[in-house]
Amino acid sequence: MAQTVTKVQTDGADITQLKRLEYKRRVENFQRRWYQFNRNRLSVVGLGIVTTIILLAVFAPLVAPFPEHAGPYTDFARAGEPPSREHLFGLDLIGRDVLSRIIFALRPALFMGIFVLMLVVPFGVFLGLIAGYAHGTWLETVVMRATDIFIAVPALVLALAIAAMLTPNLTNSMIAVTVMWWPWYTRLVYGLSSSLSNEDFVRSAELMGASRVYIILQEILPNCWGPILTKMSLDMGWVILLGAALSFVGLGEQPPAPALGTMVSEGAKYLPDIWWIAVFPALAIVIVVLGFNLLGDGLHDALSAEKS
Repeated sequence: MAQTVTKVQTDGADITQLKRLEYKRRVENFQRRWYQFNRNRLSVVGLGIVTTIILLAVFAPLVAPFPEHAGPYTDFARAGEPPSREHLFGLDLIGRDVLSRIIFALRPALFMGIFVLMLVVPFGVFLGLIAGYAHGTWLETVVMRATDIFIAVPALVLALAIAAMLTPNLTNSMIAVTVMWWPWYTRLVYGLSSSLSNEDFVRSAELMGASRVYIILQEILPNCWGPILTKMSLDMGWVILLGAALSFVGLGEQPPAPALGTMVSEGAKYLPDIWWIAVFPALAIVIVVLGFNLLGDGLHDALSAEKS
């Protein structure tokens, strides 16, 4: 009886020790990745930009100086006023504060990026994993030829064609971008999984009788997350840019709701006299895309640290 109790205590101590070692290993991995990320100062700048953008979008009603200007508001007596202390980015042609509308326009822009990636990443990754692991079969041929067809058409042209057939609004513009974005993740994961399927740890799992589902999800997929997360960060900015392009031509968020592309389109008609209506929303688009691209570069460095 005493030996049994001693054995249980020993096993419990071993489990606790293993948990501590695992926790220590995770902390060391995080510190190493953060060190790699922090080495590139531009990546830290990108993280700061993205964090600021998210906070502005979440707390827009509290941060925007004139939140009522994001809706159906008009003040023709002050229409077109230039930037001033009261209105840092000036007023548009119907008297709405440009800064407040830019802050509120970040909400649909971020929502579009998140919505599109939430749909295209699982779908594209799933097809890429199947095609890569089934290398040399008819399944690979079908998936990759369908992917090539979508990639052959320019992304913006395909998105414009799809959005033009639907009612112009934010939801349909997100659908248009989603339809043409998944092939890039399929192509990326296909290359990774087809390479990993020949590695020794995958062959060992096959010899041990592991199922295909287990091999794909537990052996191959975890080794693909680094490039996937990096591409997601980079694509976030490009999806927002593409959404702005759709709203620029009137196929995105409809007035009076603020949209960055719509604001640029309306202000471009009055350049260079009333320049602030178009210039500031355009700068906002540039900063958003730049922030996510810099963040993506930093994630690439941090996630590559584990392999080096």
